[in-house]
Amino acid sequence: MPTVPADTSPAHRLRERLAPLLSLAATRVDRRLPSERDMMASLQTTRITLREALNELEAEGCVYRENRRGWFVSPPRLRYDLLACLPFHEMVRSQQRSARTLLLSAEEVIAPVKVARRLGLAEGERVYRICRARLVDERRVLYVEHHLLPRCFPAILDFDLARESLTELYRREYGIRVGRVSYELGTCVLSSDAAGALNAVRGSPAQRITRINHDQNGRAIDCDDEYWRHDAIELTLSAAPQGG
Repeated sequence: MPTVPADTSPAHRLRERLAPLLSLAATRVDRRLPSERDMMASLQTTRITLREALNELEAEGCVYRENRRGWFVSPPRLRYDLLACLPFHEMVRSQQRSARTLLLSAEEVIAPVKVARRLGLAEGERVYRICRARLVDERRVLYVEHHLLPRCFPAILDFDLARESLTELYRREYGIRVGRVSYELGTCVLSSDAAGALNAVRGSPAQRITRINHDQNGRAIDCDDEYWRHDAIELTLSAAPQGG
């Protein structure tokens, strides 16, 4: 069997020389790498080669970039257990991390086609759309768009949606609990809205998680489109095999 030649490209060789900088940055509170200009000077390389090496590391989830702030070493991933169905803040805090939510917008809109299909709505029916950015240890890692049925949750937009858990609001104010969740998983790139919310570069890789929530009576009541920085989470799922 022929031997696969080792990667000897300038970017690959530079990655080895970047390792000490990554190790040092990982010990800093903000985990920030030196500026590209400083790295180019200290490593005696070109911007093209440096960017290629950093982009490779970003694709592997080792580093990430923020607009107008530079490059950072990625922190440990958050474990996202699909079966646990924990609210965001509860999931994050259970892993001894800090969580915060920013409300970006909350309004009533005509349901987009894909949302109408998920919720069994006719063309032109309206939904509540709530857009939020969510932070782990003060890093923006998640942009989420919620679409809710207004008839199930009248006046829900009047609540403090930056502080309140929707799941808790459903139970406390409307007597509705989530009885079943359907997931759609996929990879994508960040749109302008998602990238802006996460201080990321448009087109950066992302993990998409779509949830369709059904109430205790089996009725579809809302759906969420979550767009995570791809290095921020590790999806987990435990299930008992069926049959022999």
